[in-house]
Amino acid sequence: MTEKTATVHWEGQGKKGQGTISTETGALKQYPYGFASRFEDDRRGTNPEEILGAAHAACFTMAFSFACDKAGWATTSVDTTAKVRLSKQGEGFVIDRIALTMEASIPGIDEAAFQELAAAAKRDCPLSKALASVSEITLQATLK
Repeated sequence: MTEKTATVHWEGQGKKGQGTISTETGALKQYPYGFASRFEDDRRGTNPEEILGAAHAACFTMAFSFACDKAGWATTSVDTTAKVRLSKQGEGFVIDRIALTMEASIPGIDEAAFQELAAAAKRDCPLSKALASVSEITLQATLK
């Protein structure tokens, strides 16, 4: 069993407030975020959806590589992008779509086996399971 920790510090009110995000590994260390980096085009900070997308892409990619290995296929490279959509719903917001796009190089594998392993990894990775309330999680998998 494993448990990882992230912390957030916030100062100020609502749209004018600013926060920082840190992870126990130091991958993020007091990394800034706020209204502008979440809802506008301020690229000096991050946002929860970007971090969620990175986590989901990383989890899916690792699950796919492990599934290939278990099935006897060696992944040479796997590149995954996750696009997370935050939409207005009533007075609040909801994450209503995550689109995963993956390209992989796996010598000798056929398209059917590749697609089967990709679909299983999407279904079975812990982040996909945790995000079960997202109404649409798609996967476009391309074999190089």
